Amino acid sequence: MNPTDRILTGVVLMIGFCIFAPLIDVASKLAAQEVPVGVVTLGRFIVQAALMLPVVLLMRLSFRLTPQTLGLTAIRASLAIASTYCFIAAVKVMPIADALAIVFVEPFIILLVGKLALSEQVGPRRLGAAVVGFGGSLLVIQPSFAAFGAVALFPLGTAVFFAFYILVTRHLSQRMHPVTMQFHTAVVAAFLCLPFLAAGQSLGWAALDFILPEGIFWLWCFSVGLAATISHMAMTYALKFAPSSTLAPLHYLEIVTATLFGYLFFGDFPDAVTLTGVAIIVASGLYVIHRERQVARAARLTLDPPAPELR
Repeated sequence: MNPTDRILTGVVLMIGFCIFAPLIDVASKLAAQEVPVGVVTLGRFIVQAALMLPVVLLMRLSFRLTPQTLGLTAIRASLAIASTYCFIAAVKVMPIADALAIVFVEPFIILLVGKLALSEQVGPRRLGAAVVGFGGSLLVIQPSFAAFGAVALFPLGTAVFFAFYILVTRHLSQRMHPVTMQFHTAVVAAFLCLPFLAAGQSLGWAALDFILPEGIFWLWCFSVGLAATISHMAMTYALKFAPSSTLAPLHYLEIVTATLFGYLFFGDFPDAVTLTGVAIIVASGLYVIHRERQVARAARLTLDPPAPELR
């Protein structure tokens, strides 16, 4: 496959991710109307593990985990549980597009964590864009908080947990095949969910009560895991074919498809204030991506300067 075809394949797979990922939210919102949020979360990982198992077997990948990879997998699984739970709890009552828009502050959180905790070089322009992006998220949170209360903060929790999930994934991806990483994360997450559900049932917490789905809600719970598996595999292989700098701007297409699905399935459409906040978040995110490309290009030129006649 030539480079152009590889990039095109990556772009198509990334668009596929942006189409299937909001279907996780649609199925979660439908399932959570009758099924406790904790059970929907558990179901997502059980289905994902069951669907990934034959893929691992067909690809003849190793199931072996070293103590280090097991530890990182457990951390990754814990962060996946937390981010998933927060988002399902949010979309249970909030419009999908509103919740997702708040989650899109996650790249800014990664930027700030890299600056403050990992001592990465982040210039004032990108930091400024991150601040502006957070301001846009407040425009989305404010009317949602007024309408739904503290649940409007759950997507912000998803953004924080998912930011650290991405950072752990970066380390783990150097030690594991992406397919086995997805499988093991799902298996570990499913086991980690069980004690929380047991505690929730004994303490009488409705959101963590272990109540099995009935009727059509089995389908919605299965669809959460199915859409999650398809979308995450699409993104994994998109990054295999095309550079992240090419694919990153396409990720914002997910907000468009989420808004469309929210309107088609639930009749939800963002108001003017929310749309303004979304526009600010997207614009800030695209600017951060633009600046990161420029910084990366400058670094490459510093390491490998062009010949004098080409400067």
